[in-house]
Amino acid sequence: MKKITFSKIVAGAAIAAISISTSFAQTNLGAECGCPTVNTRTAVTMSSLGVNANGELLASQTLTCDKVYTLDVKIYVPSGLTLTIQPGTVIKGASVVDPALATALIIERGGKIIADGTSACPIVFTSVSDPMDGSYSLTNVGDWGGLVILGKATNNLTTANVYGTGTGANGTGFIEGFSAANGRDLYGGGLTPDDNDNSGILRYVSIRHAGAILALGNELNGLSLGSVGHGTTIEHLETVATADDNIEFFGGTVNIKYASVLFGDDDMFDYDLGWKGKGQFLFGVACDSLTGLHTADNGFEADADDDKKAPALRSHPVFYNVTLIGKNYVDPTADNSGPAAIQAKELTEGEFYNSIFAGFRSGLHLATGRSIAANQGDAYDNWTNGTTAYNNGGTGVAVSQSLKVKNNTFVGFSNTKAGALVHYGTSSRPYMTTGSMTTGTPKVWKAASIASDADSIQFRTTDGNSVVASVPGIDLNWAWNSAAHTSYSNNSFHATPTTNITSSMTPPADGFFSVVNYRGAFDATKASWLSEWALNQVLTSQSSNPTDLNNDGITSTPDFNIFVGKFGQVNQ
Repeated sequence: MKKITFSKIVAGAAIAAISISTSFAQTNLGAECGCPTVNTRTAVTMSSLGVNANGELLASQTLTCDKVYTLDVKIYVPSGLTLTIQPGTVIKGASVVDPALATALIIERGGKIIADGTSACPIVFTSVSDPMDGSYSLTNVGDWGGLVILGKATNNLTTANVYGTGTGANGTGFIEGFSAANGRDLYGGGLTPDDNDNSGILRYVSIRHAGAILALGNELNGLSLGSVGHGTTIEHLETVATADDNIEFFGGTVNIKYASVLFGDDDMFDYDLGWKGKGQFLFGVACDSLTGLHTADNGFEADADDDKKAPALRSHPVFYNVTLIGKNYVDPTADNSGPAAIQAKELTEGEFYNSIFAGFRSGLHLATGRSIAANQGDAYDNWTNGTTAYNNGGTGVAVSQSLKVKNNTFVGFSNTKAGALVHYGTSSRPYMTTGSMTTGTPKVWKAASIASDADSIQFRTTDGNSVVASVPGIDLNWAWNSAAHTSYSNNSFHATPTTNITSSMTPPADGFFSVVNYRGAFDATKASWLSEWALNQVLTSQSSNPTDLNNDGITSTPDFNIFVGKFGQVNQ
């Protein structure tokens, strides 16, 4: 047996330096699970699997990793059927000329998706134009529709409150992003909702370049969840380069854990219509919108009811351990009026604990539009612990402290941002604002939006939030790679503090939450839970596996050839 020796022995840092110079590819996605190289897999159109005239599957199907599947039309999984996707499988969405025909995968009420990937063999949804070799630019958004899951859980739609999508029956609606209403696009359980509804499993799934826009205000998201129940499992999910919201919840009770949303064109996480789920270990990073590449909006866009009818059922999710990093975006376009780390809008409730928010124009923005109206209970009314009529008294319906933002760290908020035409009046408190976010010339927030002294005391003292200029390990100074915009040019982006920021508050031991005592989505003492692809291609451009020199996902002969080409060797 030949033995290879090297005339130069170089430490792992030098090996990693070789890795940095190569884009991270996934041409060998699923190799650990026996899947063939992606470009050798058989091409199959989803419609060829057997669908009716409406695009509904005629039988349950299993997608295997020896094929690349193309969503050539909208594909529906109807009630009673299951779409199973094996680890390492690739599904590509086709682009179409007519936005109304944007391709998507829709799981109907009563249908199921079992997409149960693994860390080594994730399941990837991406654009048909993506060669999976690391060269496809993250500036390509909205190439195809996205993944839509429709369930039978609760929402607050009524005949009087249709949000433009109601059916005329309480508790059901037509999911956003479709140009025509039909029975296949319904969500919600009506008068007999099932909050335990199970639509399947999304585990180790990546959704890329989705979010096709049918018309302004009617867009598909990376992942759309319409009244999905908490019997559904969603964990280790990522969305990348989505044209609209990365993940949007339309009512329901579904929980989400270990989710990352990267470089989307609108809100990172958007919830509405009475969502009451839980979330932990969530991460988001905004695109470089100051260069005009995208128009990223809020971290969280939190709604209860866009029709502003003060429904009895408010949105009230509970979040722990979130890290959201903005890019100091300052120029609103279309409906992107933020951004705030938490944009608490119409009548919402909810709870945000032990999280880190950095680089947004405002930290917490609380809507006050209906604070003096008959239908009180706007976000500010629900947040304040004051003794006004908002305290569930008077003519209003507000519940004081039903919106809680406690024990969080807000990083990098100042009076103005570099290069930004943003003014906060005479008081510098962009970590918290109230009222309306309006634009003028130059782009201006009204001075009245600044938090009052009493509100600032509640925010920073009573509720235990800290506002700091920086945190070691949180790096806000990065720029796109000038060639393909697929990695950071400085290769130094970090999203984890070098040491944990501890918290006196811990999540409840309820079977869902992990009981940890630090702030943010990552434990500084452990390896990141982000996918290998995200760590390499998106965040650091450096593989955590130092022997995978060509970043194709495995250590193999090509890696050895790269190494020996860099250093002299002797065969013995």
